[in-house]
Amino acid sequence: LVLLDFLRVTRLVHQQGAAQGSPSMSEKSCTIRTRKFLTNRLLARKQFITDVLHPGRPNVPKSELKERLAKMYDVRDPNCIFVFGFRTQFGGGKSTGFGLIYDNLDSAKKFEPKYRLVRNGLDTREQRSRKNMKERKNRTKKLRGAKKSAVTGKK
Repeated sequence: LVLLDFLRVTRLVHQQGAAQGSPSMSEKSCTIRTRKFLTNRLLARKQFITDVLHPGRPNVPKSELKERLAKMYDVRDPNCIFVFGFRTQFGGGKSTGFGLIYDNLDSAKKFEPKYRLVRNGLDTREQRSRKNMKERKNRTKKLRGAKKSAVTGKK
């Protein structure tokens, strides 16, 4: 009987706390710090390691990181920002990853790998069936030299 009363009280307290509005994930703050900042003129970009402190949150979405980095570095087009490779430290609260800010969209499309362009919505992935890919692979295993490159469609 005492246990049931305890459960009722805790349930009421929990409901009142939810009604008052505990901060949601988007409202909880995060701190972004960059280190090893390097301006790479050859690739027309700035590159850096990003440390994100996010206590009380499991992690921070990349879209939010892009917005915050755009404000920090006065970037006009957030599509020029690429963040990737984030790992959350054991115990949570801190994540570390890599960031790139390209000078313009053309240089981003020129130098970024295709898979990262697809992730950021700047390119589309061509859909091929698994069976076709396996058949092509097995055909190329039987050939050598120019004939092999003719089958794959590469130079």
